[in-house]
Amino acid sequence: MSIRQRRLKTAGAVCTAAVLLTGCISATANPAGLYATPIGNAPVTANPTPYSTALFCMADYARRYNLPSPRMAVGRISDYTGTVSADGGRQVTGGASLMAVSALAKSGARIVERYDTSVSELELRYANNRLIGDDGPGGSDDQQYRRILAGQVPGSDFYLVGGITEVNYNIRSGGFDAAAGQASSNTPLSVAFTGKSFVMNIAIDLRLVQTTTLEVVDVVSYQKQIIGREISAGVFDFLNGNVFDISAGEGGFEPVQLAVRALIERATVEFMANLYGAPGPEICLNASNDPLGGTTGLTGGYYPAYPNTDTNNGQTRSDPSRWHDRRDATVRRSRY
Repeated sequence: MSIRQRRLKTAGAVCTAAVLLTGCISATANPAGLYATPIGNAPVTANPTPYSTALFCMADYARRYNLPSPRMAVGRISDYTGTVSADGGRQVTGGASLMAVSALAKSGARIVERYDTSVSELELRYANNRLIGDDGPGGSDDQQYRRILAGQVPGSDFYLVGGITEVNYNIRSGGFDAAAGQASSNTPLSVAFTGKSFVMNIAIDLRLVQTTTLEVVDVVSYQKQIIGREISAGVFDFLNGNVFDISAGEGGFEPVQLAVRALIERATVEFMANLYGAPGPEICLNASNDPLGGTTGLTGGYYPAYPNTDTNNGQTRSDPSRWHDRRDATVRRSRY
């Protein structure tokens, strides 16, 4: 086959591949009204850290011994590092306060809202002007304006504040780069291997404040190291006048925001262990005999609106197949 014929054959193959690829991107919507169906079928799962189990051990301990939880609130837990990621966004999450609320819920704490009171404050203003109505004794036909009662909003006993205070890049890094090939050959073969790893860390400083006196009653400072790595290999060769260059690799980076959640949960374990008077991790050895009856779990905690905690509870909420229309047989068989 001549060089001209080989080039024409290659060009024809490229054009055919291009035509086939354009068929995958259609300008006509399918019967469901979509141009494309999103890939992936991973279900929604719980988002635990290594300290989540200890948190609902704490909740179980308090419930077992009838220990009342103080009312807890969460203030600002801000990012004080000022770090910016390569794409221009924040390197560290701005949602640390929300993570603290979830951690307190997992520990069985009674929580009062102080982080975002915008809706309550708006409705209090409306109620003060008699603009909001509630159902009266006669039901929905008996509308009465909402009354504001002195002392109707429960106060907090303690609140949690602090911040993310350190992000240190490249505490340690290392790697290797190796290559080998044939020098005295008409078809030289060469291979290459590379590997890299690096370590960074992130730290928080949190404090627990007694609301009525503004006395700082507990302080915690923690750091967590985060690792990333990358490995790749490649082969380069000439074979029958053709060039082959094949490479593959894999890389991974420990999630930075999940590290923040782990720091928050570890600190919350220590705060609540102090407030509950828990002796230590040994409380997890004596779990209650009814692990499915609690309202706390990997996803948080709640106050049950109905007595159905035997089938809806903190543990069932973390089931990745529950309510999924392709993984939950009950939902799959429904008429919807």
